[in-house]
Amino acid sequence: MLTRDEARALAAVDEPALVRLLIELLAVPSVGGTAAESEIQHLLAEQLGRLELDVDLWPVDLVTLAADPGYPGAEVVRTEAWGLVATSDPTEQPALILQGHADVVPAGNPDLWWGDPFAPTLRDGTVVARGACDMKAGLAANIAAVQAVRSSGVRLRSGLALHSVIGEEDGGLGAFATLARGHRGRACVITEPTGLSLITATAGALTFRIEVSGLATHGSTRYRGHSAIDSYLTLHAALAELEQERNREPEQLMSGYPIAYPLSVGRLSAGTWSSSVPDHLVAEGRLGLRIEEDPGAARKALEARVAEVAATDPWLRDHPVGVSWPGGQFSGGRLPAGHPLASLVGGAHADSTGTAAPAVLGAPYGSDLRLYAAAGIPTLHYGPGAIELAHGPNESVRIDEVVTATRTLVVSILRACGTR
Repeated sequence: MLTRDEARALAAVDEPALVRLLIELLAVPSVGGTAAESEIQHLLAEQLGRLELDVDLWPVDLVTLAADPGYPGAEVVRTEAWGLVATSDPTEQPALILQGHADVVPAGNPDLWWGDPFAPTLRDGTVVARGACDMKAGLAANIAAVQAVRSSGVRLRSGLALHSVIGEEDGGLGAFATLARGHRGRACVITEPTGLSLITATAGALTFRIEVSGLATHGSTRYRGHSAIDSYLTLHAALAELEQERNREPEQLMSGYPIAYPLSVGRLSAGTWSSSVPDHLVAEGRLGLRIEEDPGAARKALEARVAEVAATDPWLRDHPVGVSWPGGQFSGGRLPAGHPLASLVGGAHADSTGTAAPAVLGAPYGSDLRLYAAAGIPTLHYGPGAIELAHGPNESVRIDEVVTATRTLVVSILRACGTR
């Protein structure tokens, strides 16, 4: 099923160079909000410049973007940020965008890693490091695919673009800035870790904060005060019930997940002294949204449940619970039903591997997909790595998956852009 040009381009995939590039990217500790987040964008700009592409590397105007009504939120402090787009023909709208984010989450407890999280290691056909699957493997595959097309001598009929963004993990600042700068395309593949499945829709996720007041006193006379922790426990149980209710009838694309729309508390802090009754508690978490759900309606649902519980509690009734929505605010997003991008990428996978087309699924997390889709750019996820390995210790990606993804992207590029 491969054309002569497709076979030529696939033959030009340089697997050792792909692995070297991935290791080079993983060695940069590009945690969101750190200087290395900017460093990796400059490193990638150099890589893309070697491909003889037109490179747009620009400093993001953080103040102006934060004032925009559509600002997607952020959970880390940044003093600078950089956008990066490379195009094969800057005079026309690209037929295809390959997009990936260069930021990673913190490594967590270093004692749980086999080694330094930012000193990538090869182990049994996998690369281990923070960001290995989420999503520097996808970034490396994007670049290697374009490199293979350029090296093969196959000429594209329509334009191609590579978008490297920051801030995806805490809201989508980089994608928002890229789109605000005017970079567009007729279709987009984001190489997030999908295990080589096609993700054509992503559910949303809203960061929330709940604040509960108590009354401090000495621990030996706790009966004279009121613990904010005790009051929060009632609210925590109510949040678990709300999660169950919201998951009773999941959308078809989400029906294969044990919990399609998770509601979880990720950070909890209370009190200032072990021998004092805590007079304040802060719980921060994420509220999973349905693909088609209005974020405003979801916020109201959680706020209403908190208010309902507080109204039945003598302490909370007189000491209002605070609910706010800081940080990332991801709505859902999807590829339009019947759009040919899914069959194009699925067919490219099947033809480049000699296997069946990949499964089509939804994803229970927010991503940049919703920003591109909202801008009118049909978008899906397809990439190497397992999402369950992301954000955990010893994050890894299989090299053969990175190679397979690269080969699929090569064929996708040629079929989306055409050849001459």
